[in-house]
Amino acid sequence: MELVFATNNQHKLRELQQILGDSICLLSLKDIGCEEEIPENQETLEGNASEKSFFIYNKYGYNCFADDTGLEIEALNGEPGVYSARYAGEEKSADANMQKVLRKLSEIKNRNARFRTVISLVIDGEETQFEGIVDGAILEVRKGMEGFGYDPIFQPNGFKESFAEMDAEQKNEISHRGRAVQKLVQFLTRTSS
Repeated sequence: MELVFATNNQHKLRELQQILGDSICLLSLKDIGCEEEIPENQETLEGNASEKSFFIYNKYGYNCFADDTGLEIEALNGEPGVYSARYAGEEKSADANMQKVLRKLSEIKNRNARFRTVISLVIDGEETQFEGIVDGAILEVRKGMEGFGYDPIFQPNGFKESFAEMDAEQKNEISHRGRAVQKLVQFLTRTSS
């Protein structure tokens, strides 16, 4: 089965192909000749994921899935949430985003946070959504060099390491995206058999 993953993020693409294995041929936006910026104008993760997957399906005619992920910090009323990628500005600097979070939490004891991923799958015009959540805490300092985004300052519950200290396989087993993708894979396996 061929599926387009509506992202230009090579980290996400690699991470997902590892999780999906050989059962699904994952096509990137580049593979289908999509060079344009995909709109993300919604106020929720669900809305953004849906907007992206329908954009590809309607314009390019491919079955497609798109995800949107947010870091939701309890003490900041769920910020940065849907604005996670551009929390510190439109240049989408992971470094600046982490600095902003650490600065805002510097005087706050409650460091509870969660990563939440929503996947929108559109097959033949029908949409199904999947959600993955991992609870954890924001560290006071960055730890680790792996991963991307907020991984160096996020420590999942039950672990001593940050996401950035885990190898890809370990992270995929417990990550928000991994959990959402597992639901996606189960759904695709059921519908294709």
